[in-house]
Amino acid sequence: MAEDKGTLEDHSYQEALKLSRLLAGGEGIDAVMAEHKLDAIVAPSGGPAWTTDLVNGDHHSGSSSRPAAAAGYPNITVPAGFIHSLPVGISFFGAAFQEPVLIKLAYSFEQASQIRRPPEFLPTVDLGDSRNS
Repeated sequence: MAEDKGTLEDHSYQEALKLSRLLAGGEGIDAVMAEHKLDAIVAPSGGPAWTTDLVNGDHHSGSSSRPAAAAGYPNITVPAGFIHSLPVGISFFGAAFQEPVLIKLAYSFEQASQIRRPPEFLPTVDLGDSRNS
């Protein structure tokens, strides 16, 4: 199906890309940051990492990276904590070419929180009663 869509040079693709960048960038992130005089936008990177489910597959619950990715803007994620021993992150994103600001903010968060710990390869995770919630 992807091959039937045509090339990246097709007019319809170029128009969709232009609209996506406008809505996520100029009319999205840039507009929110200007209206509220923000240096960055901070959001959960996504839900907690999921356990491997060999029967039903992955359980991805979305993420906050889509607007920055669609706009072509920087996004940096750092560890924010753990849920049932599984890591969760916090994302810092902003306008184009704001990498220095985002790096400073993310680094400051990392230093203040001291949450990061080396990855573990756990054979299992105790999900308690949350599996059915």
